[in-house]
Amino acid sequence: MKANRGNPKGKIISSMYRIANYYTTNKRNNLFLRIIGYPYIKLYRSLFYWWWGIEIPDRVKIGTGLQIWHGFGIVINSDVQAGDNLLLRHCTTIGNKFDGSRCPIIGNNVDIGAHTIIIGDIIIGDNVTIGAGSVVTKSIPPDHIAYGNPIKIIPKRLDI
Repeated sequence: MKANRGNPKGKIISSMYRIANYYTTNKRNNLFLRIIGYPYIKLYRSLFYWWWGIEIPDRVKIGTGLQIWHGFGIVINSDVQAGDNLLLRHCTTIGNKFDGSRCPIIGNNVDIGAHTIIIGDIIIGDNVTIGAGSVVTKSIPPDHIAYGNPIKIIPKRLDI
């Protein structure tokens, strides 16, 4: 839980997501997990979706080190794939453009600003920073900064 140090709400959200994801991904082969996990999944979905306004499905694949700052209004499609050390801020939407289309694949060490929309069959590379209020509809290469609407992409300065 180093990822959410000093952020109790982020710790609760990421811990509850991890437990729900464990039950969801392992229940097919284990009757005990299916029985024990069912009430937890129902609690998770009602607490997150209805009370907190956070839609992080228990089936979504997110690597270790998930950080959530100001967790409110976060919506992630269940088909999104994200790497390690993902940082999400409030009012972020990540998903598909239309029903049945593919979702973004997000690399490691990605920092996503508040009020950001990331949609479509795109790839966000490793070590990317996406500015607040951005609308991302095209892929971003590794080690770049993206901002604005329409999106502008610039390389990170690594020589500083």
